[in-house]
Amino acid sequence: MEQQERVRITVETTVPVSPELAWEYWTEPRHITQWNQASEDWHTLRAENDLRAGGKFTSRMESKDGKFGFDFWGIYDEVDPHRILASTLGDGRKVHVSFEPVPAGTRIVETFEAEGENSVEMQQQGWQAIMDHFRNYVAKQ
Repeated sequence: MEQQERVRITVETTVPVSPELAWEYWTEPRHITQWNQASEDWHTLRAENDLRAGGKFTSRMESKDGKFGFDFWGIYDEVDPHRILASTLGDGRKVHVSFEPVPAGTRIVETFEAEGENSVEMQQQGWQAIMDHFRNYVAKQ
């Protein structure tokens, strides 16, 4: 049986810092817990990151009222510091993140394979909201 190709979704932002600093804010758990949420009624309680090919990353996301929560995790396929992070999520979906120096700072482009439970539009909006929270966090540092 032939496997159906997954829909790929891309979100992006530009942050006013170097790729080295953008990478630090993106990958260090102490920063991840500060920006990793799609809306103000959610938060990331903890994050762990073994930043190497074959290393695992995980975060615990919960609604602030404590009624909902989930663990988000994956394994890194490629780690090219300050340039590329490629991973496979726990459900088998692929994610690719690039960090590109631009005159305004660093352009971050994240492409991920959609899951089948939620609409493509909803997933794009949610992941873009997280990207926007990242941009806002970086701008305040």
